[in-house]
Amino acid sequence: MFERRLYHHIDWGLITAVAALCGLGLANIYSATGGWTGIVQTQISGIVLGTIALIVCLSLDYRSLADKSHFIYIAIVALLIYVLFFGAVRGGSRRWIDLGPVNLQPSEFAKAALALVLAKFFGESRRWSVTRVDLLIAGALTAVPVLIIARQPDLGTAVTLIPVALAIAYVAGMPMRLLGTLAVVGVLAAPVAWKFALQDYQKERVETFLNPEQDARGAGYQQIQARITVGSGGLWGKGFNEGTQGQLRFLPVAHNDFIFSVLAEEHGFAGVLVALGLYLFVILRALEAARLAKDRLGAYLVLGVLATFTFQVIYNITMSAGLAPVKGLTLPLMSYGGSSMIATLAGFGLILNVRMRRFTN
Repeated sequence: MFERRLYHHIDWGLITAVAALCGLGLANIYSATGGWTGIVQTQISGIVLGTIALIVCLSLDYRSLADKSHFIYIAIVALLIYVLFFGAVRGGSRRWIDLGPVNLQPSEFAKAALALVLAKFFGESRRWSVTRVDLLIAGALTAVPVLIIARQPDLGTAVTLIPVALAIAYVAGMPMRLLGTLAVVGVLAAPVAWKFALQDYQKERVETFLNPEQDARGAGYQQIQARITVGSGGLWGKGFNEGTQGQLRFLPVAHNDFIFSVLAEEHGFAGVLVALGLYLFVILRALEAARLAKDRLGAYLVLGVLATFTFQVIYNITMSAGLAPVKGLTLPLMSYGGSSMIATLAGFGLILNVRMRRFTN
């Protein structure tokens, strides 16, 4: 459990930046939804529960958590299988466990669970390079939750688990040529995936991204409105609670997938720079935590958690700017979503944990 002397090694700068992003997101959700709504209250609840999860993940030694990572992994996979058969259906997807007043999305917690089990797997190895058997085992551990989540269907969240595995395997010693081979295989397999793996609505999203004007009032509407929303903010923005695209519902689900567009409209390029600066600070501080880690286990754990976080930030921002296909990926710490907020803050609890315990035995 938490030792008092470790208090002095907590990265308060990282905590402050994470809290600032949560506050910025909450303010924009308040504006996008028209005031003190149930959505705002739910987001506050998510932040409170996420803070508790952060404290728990910070207090328990990450090595003890890693020792139990296989149990955590199995529990998450079991929840994902449960969701596949008995989960609540919304918008054509079966992703949630209905707990009455709240809904739990286990796929959000699969990221930290996968980071823990892979960090434990590679961190315990006495070798400074990985074998094919190591990569096959890591690939199987990754493929199980990825395939289950993709069946919900939730391809966006499923894809966010892949950077976790790639980041940990790479720093563990996976050769660059193998990474290049995987990239080539992915490109060559794209036509096959297009024909046999992707659903019709997923193909439509890609086609719409390439030419949104072909169906400006239908499939391309969201992407066009996102561009308009971002561009209308100018240098200084329209002002807090003065945006029109989000508040007047021209931009669908503005409080969730497109919260960055709301930020750009109301606070302009200046507000965008502030948000990007905070995200960059968070990423750099997390990288420093990996560098300072006392063991490979801690470094791998931090990089695994950070990889999925960074991927989501980059994808959501480029999507909001119309530079990537529209996908249901939240902007971590800012978008609406209780499970996403709790899982993200728990992940930062693990990062803080590793940095704080760099001087312990």
